[in-house]
Amino acid sequence: MTSKPSRPKPAKPTAAGAKIAEPAATPSSPATAASPASSGRVHQLAFLHEFAQLLTEARDWDELMRTIVDRTTVAMGVEVCSVYLLDRDGDRLTLAATNGLDAEQVGQVSLAVGQGITGRAARSRRPLASRDVTGDSQFSWVRGFDIHGLHAMLSVPLLWNERLVGVVNVQTAAVRDFTADEMEFLGTIAALLGGLVEKGRMQAEAEAQLDRLSQLDAARAELLSVVTHELRTPLAVVRAYVDLLADAAAAVTDDDRRTQAEAWRASAVDQVSRLDRLVDGILASVRGEGLTGLRREPFDVVAAIAGTVGTLGLLLRTRAVRWYPPDAQLIARGDVARFGQVLEQILDNEAKYAPPEQAVSIGVWRVGDEVQVYITDDGPGVPIEDWEAVFQPYVRLDRARSRGSGIGLFAARRLMEAMGGRVWIERNGYGGSRFMVALPAM
Repeated sequence: MTSKPSRPKPAKPTAAGAKIAEPAATPSSPATAASPASSGRVHQLAFLHEFAQLLTEARDWDELMRTIVDRTTVAMGVEVCSVYLLDRDGDRLTLAATNGLDAEQVGQVSLAVGQGITGRAARSRRPLASRDVTGDSQFSWVRGFDIHGLHAMLSVPLLWNERLVGVVNVQTAAVRDFTADEMEFLGTIAALLGGLVEKGRMQAEAEAQLDRLSQLDAARAELLSVVTHELRTPLAVVRAYVDLLADAAAAVTDDDRRTQAEAWRASAVDQVSRLDRLVDGILASVRGEGLTGLRREPFDVVAAIAGTVGTLGLLLRTRAVRWYPPDAQLIARGDVARFGQVLEQILDNEAKYAPPEQAVSIGVWRVGDEVQVYITDDGPGVPIEDWEAVFQPYVRLDRARSRGSGIGLFAARRLMEAMGGRVWIERNGYGGSRFMVALPAM
């Protein structure tokens, strides 16, 4: 610093309105007079002390970042200060805060490590300065963010435990050579910021995760309400109509027709009761109840598939079903009843969304330590960008034709995971996709 302590100076206002008083000159002998260099050091130390206090008192992530850029702007005597943070993948730097440029671009502007002066400082992990970026080939102009009229620039990496965290930049309107003292001062600020920024970001990410978990709990409560309303009530209505139809059939004088009607009634009531039990299972899986109590016993997957296909024969009557069971048994470990529920849900999806003229194919094989089942059709399948989305609650890809609440596949995945298995979507090799279900093989 080159200021001369010739007379008292007024306190210099900071960006947040606080003041950092500079020591006033007092008459003294030449032996005790403060030199300009020592006066500058005292000012810097006082600033760093207050700066550290303000950073530790920041109430949240946004306030922390605002404090950083505002106070650094004042301390360095510049027009612009910006902080870029290294993304978790370690390839790009994203704008986290700025004072002097468009704050709306926070989170939007990013640079690759090695791109521009900012990226080069990050890659080299050393300060990099330019007296005039308008004539510097190293500078990378960001359209819509950088503004004309800025010239000098100094970039210093933020490091924490020898790991790159980000970069702090300062820019000036005047062409300027940053002195070694100024570069050292910004380096000291950067060293102070490295750990604080990283710990602050970790805290912000933890708070965001907690918020997502809270939202998930709320969604789960809503899901229970939807399931109760949309499944319980229709089942009760269906049972009532079945009983009315049976009463009407009882008046038929033809013994054969009456016997047939009674058989149909018994089958219908059996399926309604089965659906009622299925609803109980889904509700338990959504609540997280009963998942730890699932059986993990050996069962024949081939026989389980055959039973499910037979049960859903009426549902799949409008399309051909290609199911050619292997001759040998394929034994897996799991809960056979819940495994059947998962297959039913996937086949029900086929009945809802696949055009009636398209056939449904089912196959099973052993791959390594798993018994894997595939279910597919002749259509284009689920778009690849939705392969994970369909397993989230409330997701329905075709709302015009969908009759459900979008919770079936969500419950299916939870059931499979609770049994030590998995369910996913992959390409079927014919331009479409297929559902895959796998359990540990015996």
